[in-house]
Amino acid sequence: QVQLVESGGGLVQAGGSLRLSCAASGRTFSMGWFRQAPGKEREFVGNINWSGSSTNYADSVKGRFTISRDNAKNTLYLQMNSLKPEDTAVYYCAAGWVSTRGRDYDYWGQGTQVTVSS
Repeated sequence: QVQLVESGGGLVQAGGSLRLSCAASGRTFSMGWFRQAPGKEREFVGNINWSGSSTNYADSVKGRFTISRDNAKNTLYLQMNSLKPEDTAVYYCAAGWVSTRGRDYDYWGQGTQVTVSS
C-alpha cells in the first residue's frame, strides 16, 4: 500500500512560482501530477519514470513546469513557474505506470489547492 501526501499549495500572483511536494510511503514506480479546476475534468499535468530520467508534460505547462523526484527521500516535486490564473486547480500526485491517463495510476494523494490571482 502506498500513501501519498501533497504539500506546498497556496495563493500566488500571476507570474509567480510555487513548488509542490508529494511525500510517498512505500515503494513507488512512475509518478504523475494531475489537476482539477472547478467545474472541469481532471487533467494530466506531467509524469516521471522511476529513475527520473524521463519526463513528459502537457502542452499547457510545457516550459513552465518541471517534475523531479528524490528517491532517497521518496518525494516527488512539481516546480511551477510563470503561473497563470488558468493554472488554478487542486493538484494531485499519483503513483502507477507511466501514462497520461488517470486510470493507469493506482495511488492518489488528497490534493493541494493552487490559486493564481490575476
